Amino acid sequence: MPETSPIRLAELTTLQTGAAPARMVDASTADEIVAVLRNVWSRGDEWFVLGGGSNLFAGDEPFDGTVVRIRSTGIERLPSPHPGRVRLRVQAGHDWDALVAETVAQGLAGIEAMSGIPGTVGAAPVQNVGAYGQEIQETLVEVELIDESTGEVSVVPAAELGLGFRTSVLKHHYGSVPRRRAVILSVTLDLAEVGPAGRVVRGEQLRRALGLEGEEPVPLSWVRERILATRAAKGMIFDPEDPDTHGAGSFFQNAIVSESFARTLPAECPRWPVSPDLDTVTVIPLDSYDGIVPPPRADVSSDVKVSAAWLIENAGIRKGFRLPRSRAGVSTKHALALTNRGGATAGEIAELARFIQGRVHAEFGLLLQPEPVLVDVEL
Repeated sequence: MPETSPIRLAELTTLQTGAAPARMVDASTADEIVAVLRNVWSRGDEWFVLGGGSNLFAGDEPFDGTVVRIRSTGIERLPSPHPGRVRLRVQAGHDWDALVAETVAQGLAGIEAMSGIPGTVGAAPVQNVGAYGQEIQETLVEVELIDESTGEVSVVPAAELGLGFRTSVLKHHYGSVPRRRAVILSVTLDLAEVGPAGRVVRGEQLRRALGLEGEEPVPLSWVRERILATRAAKGMIFDPEDPDTHGAGSFFQNAIVSESFARTLPAECPRWPVSPDLDTVTVIPLDSYDGIVPPPRADVSSDVKVSAAWLIENAGIRKGFRLPRSRAGVSTKHALALTNRGGATAGEIAELARFIQGRVHAEFGLLLQPEPVLVDVEL
C-alpha cells in the first residue's frame, strides 16, 4: 500500500497536538489494514494506528515510525441466536456516533446512551467505552483482529478481551504496554429490537442523566437527543469554533478504589458501586450435569468508582483554570476536560495535567490516571 504524505497529528486529533510522523499510510478496507500492518511489522517499524484521533495525546517531536490511518467503513446486519435481537458487524474505521445514529434509526437498543462519543468503532472495545452507566461490553459479541506477534487474523470472543472499566487487554495504558498487541478489524454487537416505542430505561446513572422518574418506555431517539444535548453542554462534542471541545474528552479516568479508601473521602464525593456481572453464562459439561443448575455467584465487589471531576474541583482546580502564560486550560464547561485554547504544545498540556495530578494527590491521596493514549509524552 503506498504511503501518503504525512500530516501533522495536530490536524488529525481533537487535542490538536503533535508533529507529522516519519511515515503515514491510509488503509480503507480490512484487507488493506492487514497488508499494511504485516508490511510495517516485517520492517520492525515503530507504529500505531489512528482512527478518529479523539483519544490520542501526541508529543511535540515527530513520531519516528509509521502511523496507519484506519479508514474502513460499513455495517453488516446478521441474525442473532437470541429472540428479539439482531447482530451488526461493523468495520473498524466506521464513525462511532454514526453507528449509534443508525441503530437508533433502526430501533435497535443497547448503545444509545453512548451517543456523541467521538472516535471510531474499532477503538471502542479497546478501552471499553461507556457513558452514563452503559458500556460496550454489554452488547459486544466478538471482534476480528490481527495479532502483531503472529500476523494472523482471528475472531476473538468478547470474554477473552479482559474488558473492565475503560480497559481491555488491547489498551496501551500509560506507563505499560498492552497485554495483547493487536489491531481490531471489525466489531460485532448484539442489540435488542425495540422499535419506535423504545424501552424502559434501567440504570441509576442513565436515569438521573435523563431526568426520568417513571417506568414508562421512552423512544431511543429521545434518549439520543437528551444525551447529545447533555454532552454538548459539557463541551464533549467537537466544534472547531469552541476551544472547550478541543480536548480528548475526559482526560482523567474516574478512579476505581477500594470501599475502605472511599470512606476516607468526603461524603459529598460522588461514588458508585462497581458490581460484578451476575448475568453470566454458566456452561455445565453434559457428562457431569445432574439436573441442577447452580445459583449465580452473589459475590459483592468491594470496589467503588469515584468522580474524578469532583476530586479535581475540590482540590481547588476550577473550570477554566489555566497556569500562567499557558495556552492549555481546563474546559470552562467540564473539569475533567483538558483543552487546547489555541496553539498549545503537548508540553503545556502535560504540565497542566501534572499540576492537577499533584493537587488531587496532595488533597486526597489519590493519583489520577490519564485516559487518552499518550505517544511520546510523559506525565
